[in-house]
Order: sequence, then structure tokens, then C-alpha cells
Amino acid sequence: MTQLFVRTGIHFADCNAALEHIGEELLAKGVVKTSYPQALKQREALFPTGIVLEQHAVAIPHCEAIHAISPAIYLIRPDNPVNFQRADEDGEIAVPLIIALVVENPDAQLKLLRQLFGGLQNPQRVEALLNAPQAELGKAFWETLAEPQPDAASSF
Repeated sequence: MTQLFVRTGIHFADCNAALEHIGEELLAKGVVKTSYPQALKQREALFPTGIVLEQHAVAIPHCEAIHAISPAIYLIRPDNPVNFQRADEDGEIAVPLIIALVVENPDAQLKLLRQLFGGLQNPQRVEALLNAPQAELGKAFWETLAEPQPDAASSF
């Protein structure tokens, strides 16, 4: 089962500071190997994860499954948006929501990314995550992004 960690009320000077924090926190929680923090930063440098959505932007930092101990998601809503390099083109975007993934199975990682992208396409769902009180943020995340929505038809 995937563990969910939630954090709000935190400030990062830049993307690197956010990635350092993610690496340290997930290491302290025991869900990643000691190789994870460095692997996370290296992967972000090669394959940036800032994603422009219809009305907002998110970053989904992650790295290879070999650095994971158990599956987890670390959802962070910083006090101020953090600049991440864009995944689709050059330049940076200000990200008000960071969803760090720890997946120990590459197939599960692809499935989770598809679910996230599906949920993130809905501006109302992203808005709900940006506005939910901290105590309800984890529940809102599972409801809006990670669980399949009965009204969301799959099309191929």
C-alpha cells in the first residue's frame, strides 16, 4: 500500500531546496534508500518534471524504482510557488503543488503517473488540492487524483 505524506506551510528558495527537502524527508520516513536523494536531483536535472496544466502547474519529481524501499507519495503545497524546469520545453514555471513519487515497481509507476495526469487535467480537482485545509489535503488528494473517478471515462 502506498503511504501518503502531506506538508504545507513550508518555504523553498528554489527547486533544488525542494528536492533536498524531499530526499531528506523520505529518507527519514524510511521509504527510500540512501541513494534516493542524489538520484532524485540527478533525474530532475536530466528530465525536468514541471508540468503546465490548463490553469495551474505541478511538479512530479521521481526517480528509478531501485532507490525505493516502499511506495509513497509526498504531497507538498509550499507557501509560495517554486520554480521548476518545464518538462515539455525550456524555461521554468512556478509550481504551487509538488507531488513526489516513490514507486518500487516500474509498471506501477506508469499506472500511477497516468492516473495523476488524468486527474490533473481537471482544473476543479487541482483547485480543490490548492484550497483544501491541511488536515483534509490527503483525503482530497486520494479523492481527486489517485482513485479512479466513476465519472471519468477512459478513452484510448
